[in-house]
Amino acid sequence: MMSNFDFDSAKLAAYLEAQVPGFKGPLSAEKFAGGQSNPTFKITAASGEYVLRRKPPGELLKSAHAVDREFRVLSALADTDVPVAAVYHLCEDDAVIGSMFYLMEFKQGRVLWDPALPGMSNEQRGAIFDEMNRVLVALHSVDIEAAGLQDYGRPGNYFARQISRWTRQYQASEIEPIADMDRLIEWLPENTPEDDGMLVLAHGDFRLDNIMFDASEPRAIALLDWELSTLGHPYADLAYQCMQLRLDNRSVLAGLGGIDRQALGIPSEQEYVARYCERMGLGLIPDWNFYMAFSMFRFAAILEGVGQRALGGNASSDKASQMRELVKPLARMAVEVIDN
Repeated sequence: MMSNFDFDSAKLAAYLEAQVPGFKGPLSAEKFAGGQSNPTFKITAASGEYVLRRKPPGELLKSAHAVDREFRVLSALADTDVPVAAVYHLCEDDAVIGSMFYLMEFKQGRVLWDPALPGMSNEQRGAIFDEMNRVLVALHSVDIEAAGLQDYGRPGNYFARQISRWTRQYQASEIEPIADMDRLIEWLPENTPEDDGMLVLAHGDFRLDNIMFDASEPRAIALLDWELSTLGHPYADLAYQCMQLRLDNRSVLAGLGGIDRQALGIPSEQEYVARYCERMGLGLIPDWNFYMAFSMFRFAAILEGVGQRALGGNASSDKASQMRELVKPLARMAVEVIDN
């Protein structure tokens, strides 16, 4: 019997042969481990290796798992300084494998799951973090109009709209009441900084393990997992990344909490943010605690949705239930940030 994430390989091969120049079956599919959102498969065919990302089957929250948006933004970034994999085809016909999907280039490289970068020298660690910083600046420097992405999101009031959106998403998937989340839902709208008009292409899930690096050099070859991308505020991506690095290193999503960064050659949060601002031509960032609390709240809301999908059997990773265990600690961290 086929599971929720299986599909008819022969049917898919015939479809891709008709739609993708040079594609030739037969094919086999192997699901990648990890990832909480859109199931991702390595496709091995007679014509080579590819990656397929699909929407999960079943009932989903509105606006979630927008693989068509991923396909659009990856297509738009093909000729920019942002490292991305090439995309080949978007299929919006659910009849082919049971949900929308797209086919993209398979890149061979390293995904670094532990930000403490065990086994590397201090120089190598510093180079990895500097490259990650450079890629974020390259992303936020994309000319939105030249890339044809001027309607990829709504301008203005980004944080107000995001707080409203993730409050709704969280409440729609709430498994049990969490007092700290209720506190944040009340505090964040009342403490949102005035809109400063900054608008960039924001990734939405910018962190170390969503970047593929060259097999031997500290060079990014692909920024991955674009499902949450939109036109947004640069400080949201920056604070989200710093938020992840504050998590405990032993967490299901490893951070640098409890790690002596200086001893490992890894920049402090202050140094990392300063380097980003220098590259972007920005001054000091006011209201940093707001951006950190917002990022923690947003991620907690996302993970509550992951937990809800796990209960319904629709999560794409075995780690989904473990990831949901981060909701309460994230909410607590956010409340501690706003109380300091």
